[in-house]
Amino acid sequence: MIELEGVSRRYEVGEVLVTALEDVSLSIRPGEFTVILGPSGSGKTTLLNLIGALDSPTEGRIVVGGHDITQASRADLFRFRREHVAFIFQTFNLFPGLTALENVEFGLEASGRKGGRGLAADTLGRVGLGARLAHFPHELSGGEQQRVAIARALATGSPVLLADEPTGELDFRTGVQILELLHEQSHDAQTSVLVVTHNREISRVAHRVIELSSGHVVSDGPPAGGQPADFSELHW
Repeated sequence: MIELEGVSRRYEVGEVLVTALEDVSLSIRPGEFTVILGPSGSGKTTLLNLIGALDSPTEGRIVVGGHDITQASRADLFRFRREHVAFIFQTFNLFPGLTALENVEFGLEASGRKGGRGLAADTLGRVGLGARLAHFPHELSGGEQQRVAIARALATGSPVLLADEPTGELDFRTGVQILELLHEQSHDAQTSVLVVTHNREISRVAHRVIELSSGHVVSDGPPAGGQPADFSELHW
């Protein structure tokens, strides 16, 4: 589903050249639940943005779902993001003038998926917000806003789901529930799910853990113990 070949990303900050990623090559299969692990500044979010076509590599090649997005036009990249990738951002990116239900409906309409209000309501119920459908973002807690953003991504059914610290604003119990939903999405819908986190405990339930440090992949393989842990074993 996802192929990176020799991908690097460098930025000019004043007169300083900053390397966010250096010569990264990897392949991610459909249905794989992958955790990208590393401290702040390790290149995790840069990697996610490159795979989701929100940024372009300085060097290398990126192919997602058979689409070479390395040199694609702006119009093609817009179409690719709409039809093939769902995002869960740290900043939520909810529309303040839309209710929780309408925010998820908007995501469905933008991706072209059918199901409308019924699917939106059902997905919000899955993340524990069945009683908050008519509430606006300012009427929701940070954790509830995060769950609306997660529901919006899940509802699109996109083949690639990219999540940047999806449990960061959630309490432990809700965080585990969300991780289980993401895991189910990878298994049931054969979605390639990539979760960026600095929380090593979360990596225990992944099929695969890619660890970054200073823009380099320092390890890539199964979680500690050789296979995913049960969600009941998590604690943080």
